[in-house]
Amino acid sequence: MTDLPAQVIRSVLTGLGRFSLMVMEVVRSLTTQRLSGRDLVGQLYFIGVKSQTVVLVTGAFTGMVLCAQTYFQFHKVKMDTATLAVVSVSMCGELGPVLTALMVAGRVGASMAAELGTMKVTEQIDALRTLATHPIDYLVVPRVVATMIAVPLLTAESITIGITAAYLVGVHLLQIDPGYSLVNMQRFTDHRDVLMGFIKSFIFGGIIATTGCYKGIHCGQGAEGVGHATTEAVVYASIAILMSNFFLTLLLTRLLALI
Repeated sequence: MTDLPAQVIRSVLTGLGRFSLMVMEVVRSLTTQRLSGRDLVGQLYFIGVKSQTVVLVTGAFTGMVLCAQTYFQFHKVKMDTATLAVVSVSMCGELGPVLTALMVAGRVGASMAAELGTMKVTEQIDALRTLATHPIDYLVVPRVVATMIAVPLLTAESITIGITAAYLVGVHLLQIDPGYSLVNMQRFTDHRDVLMGFIKSFIFGGIIATTGCYKGIHCGQGAEGVGHATTEAVVYASIAILMSNFFLTLLLTRLLALI
């Protein structure tokens, strides 16, 4: 029992070391190896195109409920026309990138971990090494690049559909004046809010892909190991997204204020 804390600390440090080495290998591969266009397009289709439904539904209903809740509070102080401005700023800088990343992590991160974990259990990754093919170059890099490209595009769709849905609810259901609402939204929504959202989504995409691939490549043996790797990939990626979002908000707010 006395050795349990030391074992936990050793396990955590070992995992961080392995993860750091994998990230370094991904960066090295991006700078020295030529990326396969066919693999990249296939991953973009799987990650970007097939994730649109869940992202659009999430963005639409997030915008609608945020519009309704904001209106109910602002109506008390006669600030109805500021409702869309709050929705726009929130969707661009926070809710759009975070919720999109969480949805993609649940769908894509789990899939990456399960796919690579199954390949490891069935020794397909070892077979790649015997054929002089580096698993990081062939399996990880296309997934990381595709995710970092697809997540910002999905975030843009989520933000757009969220604001559009909020406008329809606010104007047609809650009877908010459309002219003043649009003017206030354009007045208070700054280009820095949009830029912050895209920077966050780009980083979140890297977190999702690297976490899912790492858990898949280093999963345990058997079906149980693949199951644990899949669960951990989603949980760890979601926690990392939420934690990094706080620090990115503080950092980017200071940096973008200089622009």
